[in-house]
Amino acid sequence: MSSAHPAVFLGHGSPMLAIEPNRYADGWRQLGRSLPRPRAILAVSAHWYIRGTAVTAQAQPRTIHDFYGFPPALYAVQYPARGDPQLALRVASLLAPTAVRQDEDWGLDHGTWAVLRHMYPDADIPVVQLSIDASLGGAQHYALAQRLAPLRDEGVLVLGSGNVVHNLRALQFDAAAPTPAWARSFNTAVQAAIRERRHAALAAYEQLDAGAAMSVPTPEHYLPLLYVLALQRPGESAAVSLDGIELGAISMLCVQVGGD
Repeated sequence: MSSAHPAVFLGHGSPMLAIEPNRYADGWRQLGRSLPRPRAILAVSAHWYIRGTAVTAQAQPRTIHDFYGFPPALYAVQYPARGDPQLALRVASLLAPTAVRQDEDWGLDHGTWAVLRHMYPDADIPVVQLSIDASLGGAQHYALAQRLAPLRDEGVLVLGSGNVVHNLRALQFDAAAPTPAWARSFNTAVQAAIRERRHAALAAYEQLDAGAAMSVPTPEHYLPLLYVLALQRPGESAAVSLDGIELGAISMLCVQVGGD
């Protein structure tokens, strides 16, 4: 059994999953109980998609409510985890020569806190977020993420948060409507490639399956998966812990690397 800390990708779905009873939140809670307790968390969220690479460097990052039109109860949620400025500097050193800005403005967006409030409800583990550089392609993100591998030996949980299928323009609100074939096909193709460790094909996701264009109309929700798979070591498993397609166009696929 590897002594390296597992890494996880979570399909985070709607912000409402943060406060409504649902099977995904149940799964995230179980995951938090089953993982070794990390000393810190490095989160790569779909919702910090910017030009360039940055890490949150505050001692106390703010809770960001980066969504519109939801109930007041959701905006009242706070996740008061501490930051970890030393981890932010460590990430910058690992990613060199890529320039990593030490950011004092961003905080924890809902891609991070909506899942962590279930995994670690006491908010007692320091959290740093790493941005997703919008100027890079899939293979470049994968190569960048590989440099983070030493963190797994330093007690850091690398958490990717996004959705393998994420097309808000194709949402179906009729519960009786069948899941579109393109969403099923791409979600299945991603799982097969994960099982077969075809990471290059996953990085070149645009050519992975005929459903790619509809499933990934923009890349920010898909790319966090690559940050987790890039940390898979020889002989380690990458296991699907949760799956499901919600509203016809949002995959809730969750993957754990290591821990076997």
